[in-house]
Amino acid sequence: MPSLRTTAVAGVVVLGAAAAAVVVVDRTDLPLVGTTGCTAEVGGTTVDLDVEQAENASLIAAVSIRRGLPARAASIALATAYQESKLRNIDYGDRDSVGLFQQRPSQGWGTVAQLTDPVFATNAFYDALQKVEGYETMEITVAAQEVQRSAFPSAYADHEEDGRALASALTGNSPRAFSCEVPDDVEEAGDVLDDSGLVARAVAVRADIEERFGPQSLGGFEPGGVSSGHMAGSAHYEGRAIDIFYRPINADNRKRGWAMASYLVANAQRLAIRTVIFDGRIWQAGSDEGWRKYRVPSSSSGDRAILLHRDHVHVDVFD
Repeated sequence: MPSLRTTAVAGVVVLGAAAAAVVVVDRTDLPLVGTTGCTAEVGGTTVDLDVEQAENASLIAAVSIRRGLPARAASIALATAYQESKLRNIDYGDRDSVGLFQQRPSQGWGTVAQLTDPVFATNAFYDALQKVEGYETMEITVAAQEVQRSAFPSAYADHEEDGRALASALTGNSPRAFSCEVPDDVEEAGDVLDDSGLVARAVAVRADIEERFGPQSLGGFEPGGVSSGHMAGSAHYEGRAIDIFYRPINADNRKRGWAMASYLVANAQRLAIRTVIFDGRIWQAGSDEGWRKYRVPSSSSGDRAILLHRDHVHVDVFD
């Protein structure tokens, strides 16, 4: 399967309760894979993925972040998985190899069940990578080969640019460089609030992000539901929204916020996510516009940075 990379031709709220998203943009499809697909665009490199590939790529990046690894580690892992499985969690391969990285049970990587668990497989890859002295400054293909011991070591070079672009976008080093187009025709799931004040879909998002990234600073919900502190019409009042805080506002927290925002977009179809807002930008399911400027409703008042979601990622789910 050839690389999906293409080269661009032309230049390429109150402090205690965050201001909630009131969507005031038009809802209008990148023809990637049917009506769904994702794109990472960094510099002159564009990588097109289907939703399954995007979910796996975002997981690989998220695991690197949780482990405190440099973006270079994610670049190596993503280039490797792209070559080995095209970012798919496959249950077959050369001899007994399986999973995202085509790791072999007979070579001590783990059991088939473990290696077809993307989280286990990704951690196993990073465990091995961290034992490679100087991997941070190696060529991606050399570092990948040190881990994989492939019979075709030069093959990883075909995906170096893909790996770098995906890693830069998904770790937040390239803000708003990752976007997906997913449908907005989602079946209703009910509006019953759990003990924390969230509907089932929002509970699933909360559990997912903390499983992937570890404990987070969360807000925008409370037992019994919230009744104030957000804009009129906010999804927070229905228990459908969560805010993930990155304070104080600085370069490092901006990067962390964009990593989270990109992860949420990559997993929007799986988690029934409707809207993600961060750093003055908004993404919505059903739109082909990617990350658009977020316009604060004229009736809103308060700290401009908070209203523009500079200090937190807002995510809400479908009803």
